[in-house]
Order: sequence, then structure tokens, then C-alpha cells
Amino acid sequence: MKALLVVAHPRRDSLTAHVADRAQARLAAAGAEVDVLDLHAEGFDPRMTAEDEPDWSDPGKSYSPEVRAHMARVLAADLVVVVFPVWWFGPPAILKGWIDRVFNHGFAYGPSRLGGKRMRWIGLAGEPENEFARRGMSGLLELQLRDGVSRYCGIEDAELTVLHGTLTRGDLRPLLAEADDLVSNLVSSR
Repeated sequence: MKALLVVAHPRRDSLTAHVADRAQARLAAAGAEVDVLDLHAEGFDPRMTAEDEPDWSDPGKSYSPEVRAHMARVLAADLVVVVFPVWWFGPPAILKGWIDRVFNHGFAYGPSRLGGKRMRWIGLAGEPENEFARRGMSGLLELQLRDGVSRYCGIEDAELTVLHGTLTRGDLRPLLAEADDLVSNLVSSR
């Protein structure tokens, strides 16, 4: 199995990076070939350019070399795992920009070349789950990422897991165990 592990946090010492490192280790230990795409470390520019703007009249449009390289990495993967912090009840700008530029027309939709892949979104949210529910935000990320991105792009086997309470837990070991279990289930369910 080939896995693309996308990390979207500016600090390598963050909890998000730590969860991604554990995911990489678990995937590799299970025999997966893991391509780590750290958006910040690689200097990915999330801003949409005219060169990468979708052209609805041309599904065969050739996008920028940077975007084509990212598309190739997505195509090479059987499983795409995205680990990110939840900021303002959504993904950080660098991840949103990666989706906008890479999951583009003629590649990810209209037509899609991504059918048959698996995608797992792992978000780390500071607030406890009950606060998300109280604010009416519980299903927002799932609707946006699982349905609005993955399934819209032909990836039916897509799931989102949000690890809540990262700022309110004194002991992070249960959260890390939850993340480990999540990745172990990914590997065992292939």
C-alpha cells in the first residue's frame, strides 16, 4: 500500500505534527510506503494563481508544475491521510489552498481520476466535542471535507475524525492513543 500523509501545521513541535509522526510510524510499521507531504516544510503556496484556476471549458488544462507534482503524489497513493489543526471550525488556510489548487477540475472532478482511493481526515480541535455541538459546528467539517471534497471528487471511502479537546486535556496520552487506534484501523482495513 502507498500512503500520502499530508501535514498542515507551521510548527514541527506541534501536537498536529506529533500525531502525523505517529501516523507515519504506524503506517510504515504495517508495511506501507509513506510519502510525507508537509505543506509548510515544502513551502507550498496556497494562493490560487491564474495558471491553476479551474477552466470549466477545458478539463484537460495543464496546471502549474508545482500543482502537477502534487497531483502525481495524490495519484500514486492508495490512501491519503490528512492531519491538520482545526482553526475557526475549519482547516487552516494552507490546507484549504492545497485543496483548491490540487483537487482541481479535470483531475479531481469533472472528470475525476481519484475513484477507488481511500481518504482519512484527522483534525485536532482545541475545544471539547460538546462545545462544537453547542455551537452547532459538529457536522460542519464532515460535510465540508468528507462530502464536499472527498466524495465530490469520487473518493467514496472517506472519513473524518476530529480529536477534540487538545487545549483542555491535561493528559494527552488518551488523545494520542485514539490517534494510534485510528491509524491502526486504517492499516488493518485495507
